Amino acid sequence: MIIENFKPFVGQHCETTTTGNLLKQIGIEFSEPMLFGLGEGLGFLFWKMKSFDFPFIGGRIKTDLLTENICRNLNLKLEVKETSSLKKAWANIEAPLSKGKAIGLKLDCYHLEYFSSKIHFAGHYATMYGHDDKYAYLIDTDQQGGAVKTTLNSLALARNEKGPMSSRNKSFTIEQVEALPDLNQTIKKAIFNNATDYLNPPIKNLGYKGVKKTATEIKKWFQSSKNIKDEFQTSAMIMERAGTGGALFRNLYRDFLKESAERLESKAIELAYEEFKEIALLWTEISNLFIKVGETKNEKYLLEASSIFIQLSEKEKQVMEKLRNTSK
Repeated sequence: MIIENFKPFVGQHCETTTTGNLLKQIGIEFSEPMLFGLGEGLGFLFWKMKSFDFPFIGGRIKTDLLTENICRNLNLKLEVKETSSLKKAWANIEAPLSKGKAIGLKLDCYHLEYFSSKIHFAGHYATMYGHDDKYAYLIDTDQQGGAVKTTLNSLALARNEKGPMSSRNKSFTIEQVEALPDLNQTIKKAIFNNATDYLNPPIKNLGYKGVKKTATEIKKWFQSSKNIKDEFQTSAMIMERAGTGGALFRNLYRDFLKESAERLESKAIELAYEEFKEIALLWTEISNLFIKVGETKNEKYLLEASSIFIQLSEKEKQVMEKLRNTSK
C-alpha cells in the first residue's frame, strides 16, 4: 500500500517538513520559513534531561504546538490519534493510507535505521506515504535523505518509545474544511502571538530569560562535564545542523520575516529581519565556540560564548518587543 507519485515537501526541520507534506498533498503550499512563522515556532529552552548526559539547548516552541498553531491559524482540521496499543497504532496508519492520504508520525529517531546518529530523541517527525510487507516508506528532512525507508519493526519501536517529548504512537492528518483566512492578517497575528509568548516565559529556562540564564549555566556545565569534547561538540551540532535550519532556528525565522516584510510591504518587519540577520550570525558563532571548547578545553572560548548569550538575550527581547508592537 503505497501512494503513487507522492510529491514530497523538501525541508530542513522535521515538524515543518512533515506538516508541509500533509499540506502539499491537499494543495496548500508555503515555504518552510513561512510555515515556521505561521506555526509561531520561535522559542528557547535550556533543560537538563535524564536521558541526556548534558543540558539540552532548544530554539523552538514545545513539540506538537507548531503544527497545532499552523492548523489553527489557517482554519485547518487537525486530527490527532495516540494509543498505547500497537494494534490500534497500526490501524491508525492503515485507515488514512487506504484512502490515499499521507500521515504524520511522531517518533524516537534512535530506532529509525536510516539515522546515522544514534541518540534518543522522541520529538522527531516524519511523513508516512506507504508500506509493503517489510518496509515503511517515509519522507524525512532533506538532511536525513528525504524519501527514505525503515523496517516495520523499527518503525513500531520508534513510535512506541517512552521518554521526554514522546507521544506514544502519535499520528495525525490534516484536512481543509473551510476557506483559508486572509494571509496578511494571519501573518500579523502569528508574529504577535509568537512575540508575546517569547517575551512572557512561565519559567526562567525559557524565552529571552532562558537565553540569559544559559550564560551562567554553561559555566556550571563546563565545570561538571565528564566529557567536554563530546558534550559541547554534540550540542553545537544539535544547534546548527540537527534540523534547526542553522543558528538554532533563527535562520528560519529570519527568512520568515523577510518573506513577511515583502508580502506586507512593512518597513518595521523589514527592520526586524535585518536585526535577525545579526542574531542568527551570533547563534552560529556560539556553535563555533562550543566546537572550540570541545577541541581545546580552554575556558576562554566558553566565556566568549557566555558573553554572546547575554547579548542575544537583550537583542532578541528588543526585536520581539518591536514585532509585538508592530503586529497589534
